[in-house]
Amino acid sequence: MPVPSPSSRPLPALARRAAWALLSVAGWATAVGSPVAGQANPFSDEVLGVFQDPAVQAALLHVEEHDAQTMADLVALTEIPAPPFMEHERARAFMAMLLELGVDTAYIDAEGNVISRRRGTAGGRVVAISAHLDTVFPDGTDTRVRTAGDTLYAPGIGDDTRGLAAVLAVLRAMNAAGVRTEADILFIGTVGEEGLGDLRGMKHLFREDGPRIDAFISVDGTSDSRITHRGLGSHRYRVTFEGPGGHSWGAFGLANPAHAMSRGVRYFQDDADTFTRSGPRTSYNVGRIGGGTSINSVPFEAWMEVDMRSESNESLEHIDSLFQAAMLRALEEENGLRRRGPALTVSVDLIGDRPSGTIPAEAPFVQRARAATELMGLSPELGVSSTDSNIPISMGVPAITIGGGGDGIAAHSPDEGFVNRNGHVGVQRALLIVLSQAGLTRSS
Repeated sequence: MPVPSPSSRPLPALARRAAWALLSVAGWATAVGSPVAGQANPFSDEVLGVFQDPAVQAALLHVEEHDAQTMADLVALTEIPAPPFMEHERARAFMAMLLELGVDTAYIDAEGNVISRRRGTAGGRVVAISAHLDTVFPDGTDTRVRTAGDTLYAPGIGDDTRGLAAVLAVLRAMNAAGVRTEADILFIGTVGEEGLGDLRGMKHLFREDGPRIDAFISVDGTSDSRITHRGLGSHRYRVTFEGPGGHSWGAFGLANPAHAMSRGVRYFQDDADTFTRSGPRTSYNVGRIGGGTSINSVPFEAWMEVDMRSESNESLEHIDSLFQAAMLRALEEENGLRRRGPALTVSVDLIGDRPSGTIPAEAPFVQRARAATELMGLSPELGVSSTDSNIPISMGVPAITIGGGGDGIAAHSPDEGFVNRNGHVGVQRALLIVLSQAGLTRSS
């Protein structure tokens, strides 16, 4: 059945937003905000024109009227486990949904990403909208969705199964309303966004011979006003001090890996604390530790996992150098104290490397996203985070991360939940951002 046009029936929740479209260009520019003080946002009228297009209005209405289907997709995908490095089952289901809705091509690449293409009319430019397939939860986690009042509970339901459902809803609305774009649009599900996945899906997607992508939108989690245009870089290490080990009494005098590691943490924090009190925001954390066999044994190994983050690549490299120096100092001092036996060794293994970077707030892509957010009656919140967008941002490719709408609860915990509070608005915003960047092919 064709979707009714805005001229044939009123738009329920779009009525308030349609009023925004009646603002004068000067007034609209003031409402959106400008990239340079005293100047109008040059993209406000462009986004307004996209919003007013009859096919786009029909697509926005479709998102709202078919919100129940978006929620059904959310539940169906949430209940397909996608532990780190085990996203294949969910990937196959997501691709099947894309094909059922209607795309020109779809495949799963060598890393496990789902990539589908909806061809544009002009050729050349390519805009991607993506969400990540993986969750933080290990194999065996119960992912069945349970309902309590207005809240759906299940591990991973908000981060980032909500993003996947939003991507599907955007495609569904475009197809139902017959919206055509100048640029090709890629609808993508990526692997390896969480934890030790280390953005492996994105690194593969943006490899030298990867598919062309001129602008990238990651839909990650909830929110309908966030615009992440700065990538928070991180280095993650697993450090292992090793030695012969032995009885705590009989082998006393051996170099002790746990003692060495403890020294390393202290020396690192002494220097890192001073460094992080000024300059670009930078953080450090020892998140996991382990090793040893019993309380009365000199451990044969002690290990820890360390996370460092910064908005600045230079600051990240500097705190990394402080960390490396602290580990070597600790090793040398512990070996210098040993009374017998072989020296300890240390392995410092990089297990995560996410680059940082910034797409300037005044960049056209960010300004279009701001304009689209304001047009939905929302206040845009520009910020920094560690997401799939880190990779294209670090390469200078226009990229942002937005939410898929609704409210998330306790992300990354077994009690993760989702409340569909005006969730369709987040999808409508995502649709408007995609179309504003891809360009409309208007019917004559």
